[in-house]
Amino acid sequence: MKKIALIILLSFRIMVFAQNVTEPTDNPKEWSEKTEPFRIAGNLYYVGTYDLASYLIVTDKGNILINTGLANSLPIIKENIKTLGFDYKSIKILLLTQAHFDHLGAMADIKAETGAKLYVDEKDAKELKTGGKSDYEMGKYGVTFKPIKPDHFLKNNDKIILGNTTLTMLHHPGHTKGSCSFIYNTEDKNASYKVLIANLPSIIVDKPFSEIKNYPNIQKDYGNTFEAMQKIDFNLWVASHASQFKLHQKCKPGAAYNPKAFMDKNEYFESIKKLKNIYSEKIKQ
Repeated sequence: MKKIALIILLSFRIMVFAQNVTEPTDNPKEWSEKTEPFRIAGNLYYVGTYDLASYLIVTDKGNILINTGLANSLPIIKENIKTLGFDYKSIKILLLTQAHFDHLGAMADIKAETGAKLYVDEKDAKELKTGGKSDYEMGKYGVTFKPIKPDHFLKNNDKIILGNTTLTMLHHPGHTKGSCSFIYNTEDKNASYKVLIANLPSIIVDKPFSEIKNYPNIQKDYGNTFEAMQKIDFNLWVASHASQFKLHQKCKPGAAYNPKAFMDKNEYFESIKKLKNIYSEKIKQ
């Protein structure tokens, strides 16, 4: 995780797209690699790249897409949705776990192509408007994405409802000002599941929190997020990066449907503990 953060933050080699949008050119190759889409549990499906997680939630009134990976993830997501037998144009709601280029690089294009409504944590509104230029860390490296105009702003514990599915947004700031997770209930013919789509609060800055002038509440936000994430009740979890929840160890290509593979709560709490230890050491600086 630390390696990924350093790759992003120390790279000055960037790819220039239309509308002055830039992304690093030396991203981990796993971010752009195809991987087999599959059903995680109930109406939740994985449709992202090998490491950048995108989730499709299928409802009786259209579908919800969470995160879009890099800009070049667009054809992969489209193909994955088609492979699973769903209609790409049936996406009605777009959500994201954080306003960084590696999780919403294709968001503006998908919004334009599908007409879906974008719901976002209100604290990431400025970063979406500026295409990431205002981000407290990424912006100074010139890492940006296509600016996006959200349709709805969310606060902690707000509900997102589509058809027979209701998600709750959990405000988990620190990584970005509007980082968030989602939790909801789903089921199949054998069981029901309380699913947490977690945005793990990794720290991407090396300097002391006190030196981050354009995010003065960052230390407090991280502290509140760790406290909140340690108290979440769930029985199945995934995350913004496939590597964060060891997806490829749990689900090999062609594997049978197996929701139980994602029920390791101890793994989640151990991840939170490790990240909190890094945070605790940092605030001693």
